[in-house]
Amino acid sequence: MEEKIGMGNEEGKGDESGVNQQQLVVFKLGGEEFGVDIMQVREIIRKGTITAVPNAPEYVNGVINLRGLITTIIDLRRKLGLSEKDSEDDQQERVIVVEVEKNTVGMAVDAVTEVTYLAESDIDEVPTMVKENIGTEYLRGVGKLPNRLLILIDLKRVLHGEETDVLQRPA
Repeated sequence: MEEKIGMGNEEGKGDESGVNQQQLVVFKLGGEEFGVDIMQVREIIRKGTITAVPNAPEYVNGVINLRGLITTIIDLRRKLGLSEKDSEDDQQERVIVVEVEKNTVGMAVDAVTEVTYLAESDIDEVPTMVKENIGTEYLRGVGKLPNRLLILIDLKRVLHGEETDVLQRPA
């Protein structure tokens, strides 16, 4: 059974004070919180049965049938170089479905926790030390919420040109 979270369609919505805000889907990977612009998200579904694909790249979990469309599922934890999941509690696991260069791709995450707004003024650049140590082409910045920080990510940039070729739908 699929669970969907409704997606907004207003980018850069301002609040009563005229502050330009961005609506984000917040998700967890390895105990860290990430945020992605809601406009990049087609839908969010429960992680169901995934069919493994022989000889697929290590970050590809496999494929699912998403309402008649064969959809590749990416293990976002592996793709971002995060440590393997400690617990086997997969009740909260979700798949964030996005469109990447005309391909529908699912990004497996540990949990989707909320949809929130973040003022553009509360987004800082990725710190230089972080930029030097990991590939940051898919990181958009760091969002400052009242009690925590969010790593902002561009899901459409997680896969590079040659990787999207691998995801091409079968002819």
